[in-house]
Amino acid sequence: MNERLPAAVIAGLGAWVPPNLVTNEDLAGRLDTTDEWIRTRSGIGQRYHVPPGLHTSDLAVAAGQRAMASAAVSDVDCVVLATETPDRRVPGTAPVVAERLGLRGRGALDVNAACSGFVYGLATGAGLIATGTAATVLVIGADTNSLYLDPADRSLYPLMGDGAGAVVLRRGDRAEPGALGRFTLGSDGSLVDLITSPGIGSEQRASGEPMTAADVHTRMQGRAVFEHAVVRMSDAVGTALELAGWPQAELDRVVAHQANLRILRAVGRRLGLTDDQVPIHLDRVGNTVAASIPLALADATRSGALKAGHRTALVAFGAGASWAATTVHWPELDLSATHFPYHHTGSTA
Repeated sequence: MNERLPAAVIAGLGAWVPPNLVTNEDLAGRLDTTDEWIRTRSGIGQRYHVPPGLHTSDLAVAAGQRAMASAAVSDVDCVVLATETPDRRVPGTAPVVAERLGLRGRGALDVNAACSGFVYGLATGAGLIATGTAATVLVIGADTNSLYLDPADRSLYPLMGDGAGAVVLRRGDRAEPGALGRFTLGSDGSLVDLITSPGIGSEQRASGEPMTAADVHTRMQGRAVFEHAVVRMSDAVGTALELAGWPQAELDRVVAHQANLRILRAVGRRLGLTDDQVPIHLDRVGNTVAASIPLALADATRSGALKAGHRTALVAFGAGASWAATTVHWPELDLSATHFPYHHTGSTA
């Protein structure tokens, strides 16, 4: 890395989930399952789903507002939205989010790397800053996957939640707290069917076959995803540490994509970490796809599990297949604009 290039520094953090709380008990009768079955296999106890009329852009705006308030800024040069559930196929959702945030005229683009999307979004924002294209970038991860699930899918429906999280990146110095390290990015297109929702794309349309509801629903090969996720995420963290020049023994925290508790624990063991060094948030929000890492960062910062100065790796694995990781000395942040615990008045499932 050219040390003379400016760094992308995390200056603000915000998070938001929709108000519709769905507990395991809410799902038990309808899916012929139990709270114990869901928790044992995933570690998830509840999740939040969007009610009718709430879109991905609504969640992204709420998280973006909180991140900008945290950074004490009212303007940014570019908005990068990581999502696999855009409001529309065309146009991108980021320009809509920018408009609603009072950022009309600013650059705005969507990034779709599924569960790896937020880290890919950070890499995109860091590149914009390094090249001098932008001095400030709002990076948002937002997804509403509950809208794409088969309500009768006992294996996948209990895992997924909706939410959004965001950070403000600013131009800064590589030695200061919050400066993102070098990124490791990877993909393997031969694994395209591990996690997929084929019904909206040109592949399905070109087949000449009529699209069915099943084509739109997300499908996942759970066992294969587990195996690939553990290996790819732990290896990506190792590469990111090498790029940062950090000995593995000095790593304080790994904030990983929150897909499954067993995956997170297995990654931690491969990296020689204790359970406390891999913060868990999916028990309260489920797998929120591109939103999961910023949501976990906000929760861990607020709870004290992630403290200023911690040497931290961020890592994700998702559909594509794709994976990504980077490092950061965690900074002091003002999270007063993000409300904890997440608002709800009880189950409305």
